[in-house]
Parts: sequence; structure tokens; C-alpha cells
Amino acid sequence: MKESTAVGTGPGTGSGTFARLRAAIVATAALAGAGAMLAGAGAVRAEPVAEHERVPVDLRRTTLVVRDIDLSLQFYRDALGMQVIYDNLITTPRGADPDEAERALRLVLLRANDHYVGVLGLLQYFRPIKETVDLAGTAFMEGTIVMVFNLDDLDGSFARATALPGVVVLDEPAPVSYPSYDGEGTIDVIVSSLQDPDGFTVELNQLQEPLH
Repeated sequence: MKESTAVGTGPGTGSGTFARLRAAIVATAALAGAGAMLAGAGAVRAEPVAEHERVPVDLRRTTLVVRDIDLSLQFYRDALGMQVIYDNLITTPRGADPDEAERALRLVLLRANDHYVGVLGLLQYFRPIKETVDLAGTAFMEGTIVMVFNLDDLDGSFARATALPGVVVLDEPAPVSYPSYDGEGTIDVIVSSLQDPDGFTVELNQLQEPLH
């Protein structure tokens, strides 16, 4: 396996596209705390399971390979309120000039309310250029994925998300009731769905009361 190196944000080799990438990474770092300001009060919060209920696996991260990582950041960071915890340009082999590397990509990791599980990765390849898969019209089809986000302010997040280019609205926010986990009642949720700028299907929801 060939070694890779993460190219930092300081001055160095590369020009053009990669110089702009470094500038974008610096700008992203400056905005890293902005997502937390979008959170509202009175939200339903996730909590780890009790120690005696733990299983020997964690779902660490879902990574999306995207066409325009800055546009994806506008969606997941700026519209939804996730926080950037990692942002680097990575090259293969180690120490290669990004303009001449066999592989050059930018990887951004975002968190919601946990640094370890439920992390979202955004990955854009610059070398080699990857073939694009057209996900238009594939929402909720077999073989595709659906990411579900619970939000403090669904109306605000939905408005910001749907204002971005390439976002497709599937379902406007509407109340839905599901059977509760204990079978004794219902789970009341405001549910909406859309496709992000790359066509990945996303549900933006807001729980109306704690799960039971």
C-alpha cells in the first residue's frame, strides 16, 4: 500500500486549483464553530446506550463521494448545522506535489453531537477524476441510501437547504406518527425529504417529544 500525506494549509507546492483548495480549507476552519450557533433550545438529544447494553461495534462514519465539496459544506455545515472536525488535502505518494500526485483528494469530516459515532465524511477526488453517478430520480430505490437527521429547527434548516443549487425537494415538512418502540403509543415527528446537491437522499426531521 502506498503511503499518503495530508497537505496542510500553509504555503507550499501546488498552484491553481490546489492553491484555491488551501484557501477554502482555511476558510472552513474559520467557520468550524458557526454550525453550533444554529442550534435551538428544547431539542430531543441522543444519548449513548447503557454500559450493559453495549454491542461490540460502532457505526463510525458515513462518507459521501461528492462533486463539489464546498457546495456540500454549504448543505451539511451551513444549512443543517454540522460542525467540521477535520479538513485536509491528501496526496499519494507521500510528499508528492498535489499537481503531480497519483492521487489527490480533499476529505472533510463533520460531526453532529458526537465526535466518534455518526460522523459524516465528504470526499472529493481531484486526481484521478472519478466518474460521476447520476442519482437523479433514484430516491428511496433499492440499492440507495437514506440519511436521517433530527434537527432543532426544521423550518430554518429546510429553508436554507432548499435554497442551494441542485437540491431537489421530495416531501415538504409534514407531521407523521410512527408506532413507539415500546408499542404503547406513538412517535410524533415532523418529516421532510430531499436530495442533496449530489443526489443523496436525506430526511430532515424534528422529533416532537422524547423517544419511548
